[in-house]
Amino acid sequence: MARGEGAEQYAAGLLSVKPINTEVKTAKPKDQRNRLSVWNKLCYAIGGAPYQITGSALGFFLQLYLLDVAQLDPFHASIILFVGRAWDAVTDPTVGFFVSRSRWTGIGRMMPWILCSTPFAVLTYFLIWYVPPFEEGKIVWYLIFYCLFQSMQTCFHVPYSALTMFITTDQKERDSATAYRMMVEVLGTVLGTAIQGQIVGGASNCPDPDELDSSNSTIPTGYSLEETKQAYLIASGVICVIYVCCAAVLFWVSRRKKITGERKHYSPSVRASVW
Repeated sequence: MARGEGAEQYAAGLLSVKPINTEVKTAKPKDQRNRLSVWNKLCYAIGGAPYQITGSALGFFLQLYLLDVAQLDPFHASIILFVGRAWDAVTDPTVGFFVSRSRWTGIGRMMPWILCSTPFAVLTYFLIWYVPPFEEGKIVWYLIFYCLFQSMQTCFHVPYSALTMFITTDQKERDSATAYRMMVEVLGTVLGTAIQGQIVGGASNCPDPDELDSSNSTIPTGYSLEETKQAYLIASGVICVIYVCCAAVLFWVSRRKKITGERKHYSPSVRASVW
């Protein structure tokens, strides 16, 4: 055997073994860090339920409420619905612009918007379904609180939609979380209609034929009207509680996963954020 031949073979054997072990050790923690559990995806998806629950309740019952319970003129009711939708179209790009330029905090950049808008959204939603004790100025009451609710709802939903980019860096996990969110939003639409319909429908009794006047009016009067007002308030209260619970679950999962995103970000101008 030549001098040094055994030492060279031993050194070559050591070099061929070490890289394999290092690759195995570094690959597993990174893969586990980017993956989301089913529970985390469900908790994140629950945050999208308030937008659909309140939207379905307003879409199906607000017009009937303004005409039959608040007893507004059809012209005034149409103005409230039109201005509220138009205001929502204005607030979406405006809130998106301010969210993209907001500063970082200890709980991230999106969660302060969600947490601060939740109590105001709940309050304004509840006041939409309250009949004020005065007759003059009812249209102003509903117009103000309907537009304020649309603004607060936008301050909640726009940052929530942007959280998808921060929950994980894995594109497949983002797509999976988005699928969970869409499923919960569909269930939220059904849930909002069911809650409002069951509570209000249980209090709205069909009038007897003897109670109808010659004009065949089916608008409830007297005690039945007061019951209907209370039913709308109870339904709005239940939806407000669900709203707060969903926001709390979303905040919990964001703190548990430490959703903060990257601190280096691009702040677009007003023109770039709109177009």
